Amino acid sequence: MDILKESFMQGFIRLTDDAFRKGWHERNGGNYSYRMKPEEADAVKAAFSYEREWQDIGVEVKNLAGEYFLVTGSGKYMRNVILDPAANLCIVEIDGTGTKFRIVWGLTQGGRPTSELPTHLMNHFIKKELTGGKHRVILHAHTTNVIALTFVLPLKDEVFTRELWEMATECPVVFPEGVGVVPWMVPGGRDIALATAELMKQYNVAIWAHHGIFCSGADFDETFGLMDTVEKSAEILVKVLSMGGKRQTITAQNFRDLAVDFKVTLPEKFLQE
Repeated sequence: MDILKESFMQGFIRLTDDAFRKGWHERNGGNYSYRMKPEEADAVKAAFSYEREWQDIGVEVKNLAGEYFLVTGSGKYMRNVILDPAANLCIVEIDGTGTKFRIVWGLTQGGRPTSELPTHLMNHFIKKELTGGKHRVILHAHTTNVIALTFVLPLKDEVFTRELWEMATECPVVFPEGVGVVPWMVPGGRDIALATAELMKQYNVAIWAHHGIFCSGADFDETFGLMDTVEKSAEILVKVLSMGGKRQTITAQNFRDLAVDFKVTLPEKFLQE
């Protein structure tokens, strides 16, 4: 058994490389986690070691007790994951109380899981409950154009959602629930984890002002595709603003018509003129 050849590991590694090539992960920026399926964990447990100590998560995630997560390491560079996955990734186990974790595989050259682990686990906590366990991936990246917009647009869910929707017709279909915005906060701690988790109760996209974006999805393709769509829409908006702003756009009624044809529900709060 070679853990690096398992399909979940290959999918994880591919996503890190794709996201780096997009320019979303400068230096050691961004992080990424995957809630493993029970059968995936069982298949690779021969590679696990249970010698490392339990550590406090900083938040309580009871519905994740006993689960295993594949996560990026703190201070590790995404560009290096494809070269040496075992040195840059780790698998962590959550204890029976949902308050502690321990590393059972990876980080062969030392280190600890991403500093954003509390936020990742709070997001997984919320999404596991709301999706009946369907969502398994949380991706955090420093998407250039989304960050740029947080300096010029009001930091309001309604504003960001409507502006992004208007930039590309597919957007209200890809993220019909909209996007949420967290005002600037110190990253890595309990407070920003809780604030992000609150947004994840409504959205699959949470924007951190002047910092980056979190996306949640069922699998690697869905989550990467969601972030790619949001960032492309943001890029279009940056270009539109640089050209003097909109002269015509998609109207609220256009969105309502789109919702009927594509069978999605668009919250009316985003359709106010």
